[in-house]
Parts: sequence; structure tokens; C-alpha cells
Amino acid sequence: MFNKTGMAILFLVILFHGDYALAATNYPQRIISLGPGITEELYLLGVGDRIVGVTTYCRRPEEAQKKDKVGTILEVNLEQIMVRKPDLVLALNLTDPRIIERLDGLGIKVHQFPLARNFSELNQQFLDLGRLIGKAEIAQEIVSRARAEVNRISSGLKDLPRPRVFVQVGAKPLFAVNRDYFLNDFIRLAGGINTAEEAGSGGLYSREQVIKDDPDVIIIAAMGLPAEEETRTWEGFKNLRAVQNGRIYIVDSDKYCNPTPLSFVEALREMISLLHPNGGALETRAPEHR
Repeated sequence: MFNKTGMAILFLVILFHGDYALAATNYPQRIISLGPGITEELYLLGVGDRIVGVTTYCRRPEEAQKKDKVGTILEVNLEQIMVRKPDLVLALNLTDPRIIERLDGLGIKVHQFPLARNFSELNQQFLDLGRLIGKAEIAQEIVSRARAEVNRISSGLKDLPRPRVFVQVGAKPLFAVNRDYFLNDFIRLAGGINTAEEAGSGGLYSREQVIKDDPDVIIIAAMGLPAEEETRTWEGFKNLRAVQNGRIYIVDSDKYCNPTPLSFVEALREMISLLHPNGGALETRAPEHR
């Protein structure tokens, strides 16, 4: 039999767990993600089981490929969303605003994230996501680890030469990574100089300008463009320093354009291995190159 003290303790335990369970259910339990990076971040935060729908571009981690598809990043099937009865839809600013408006009108909570342009914005959005789904503490821990590692890695590059880098993300017409692209931050933190950083018009560029810039390194981020064909095209410009030194590389655009705070560190190590192949003891694995 419980005495009065025991009964009081039991009552407090029951009350605490009841409040805890109620608090947990106040966070979204049926989430639809309309962004590849958002999907990967949800898994990183340990809530992959709450995801009830993703886009066809959500390929990481592998478990995400088994989730029901509700469309692409740009074109979303409203009916496919509705039938899954989400209590939260996570969207990008690329998502059709008419869909966002319809979902709002139907009483479905939508949170829209702008495309992060750098590591700092990526971390802030990750922290916002953590608070939104009840994983603020885990998100803060992950961001702290990522920031510390990026600072440590970048500080070790201070005395290395800074190669001039051109990064291509489109072929016809030619688009370069400028200061508004996430990849620009990879170049900067990896100790490189982006030759197209000041390019306007969303990064619209010309081969003539690349030839004039004569970069040390050319990187092709494969976003649907035939990367091998582009490599052969650049190899035809024999006077380019990058061609003469065999420094044309192809990288996975998913890894560099939609990272989580932790996969950012992995991709940064890879970028450093491209820009500083003889630069030190960083354990990195370079992607395919010519």
C-alpha cells in the first residue's frame, strides 16, 4: 500500500508523463516535405517516421525513396497531399504559390523556407526546423558540431594558395555560380576564389568570359546537364589553364546544392580535395575528374 508521500509522488509522475505526452502530440506528426534538403534534415533530426509524403527529387537518405510521392519541387499534386492528411507541409520558395494559397485555405499548416544562400543561412533554417517539429535541442547540437568543424577546417587553409575557380550549373545557356548560389560558399570556405562571383542575371555567363578569366579549376555541378559532354567541350579550349593542368571536375549537385549542416562538412572536405590536392592531411575523397 502507498502512504501519502508515495501517492503524491505517483500523482506527480503520472501528471508529468501526461503533460509530456500532450506536449509531444502538439508537434506535427504527419509531415509532407516538398524539398530534398528538408527531407534529409527531417531524417537527421530523427523524425523520418513522421514523413507521409515527399517529392520525386527527395533521394537522400535511401529510406526517403520509399515514401509516397506528391509531385516535384515545382509541380505539386494537391490531391495527393490532401489524401495523406498532413498536419504540416514544409515547402520551399520554389513551390507554386497557388498551391500554398490553396493549402492555407483548406486549413493545412504550411511553413515555407527560402533557399539558403550560404552556410550561415542553412544553419539558421535547420534550427528553425528543429523548433517547428519539437527537436530544437538536437538541432542546436548538430549545428554546433558543424560550425566547429567548418571553422577548424577553414582555419587550416590560411597559408595555402587560393586557386581561381569557375563553377558551371547550366549549359544552354551557360550559367555560372555567382554570390547568390550556395556553391559560392563552398568555394570561399575551401580557400578558393570564385571567378564568376559578381556575375549578374542569375549567373548567366559566356564561354568567352570564362576564357578571359582563365580559371585554375573548372567544376561542373551536374544538374541535368550532360556533364561528360560539357567536360569534352571545355577540353577543346587547349589554352585554358584548367585544361592544361587536367583540373576539370564533375560533382554531385544534390550534395552541394541541398546539404544538411552535417553533409555540408562532408562536401566541404571534398571541395578542399579538389582545390588543394597537395594541400595537407585532410582525409577527403575527390569525385570524378578529367
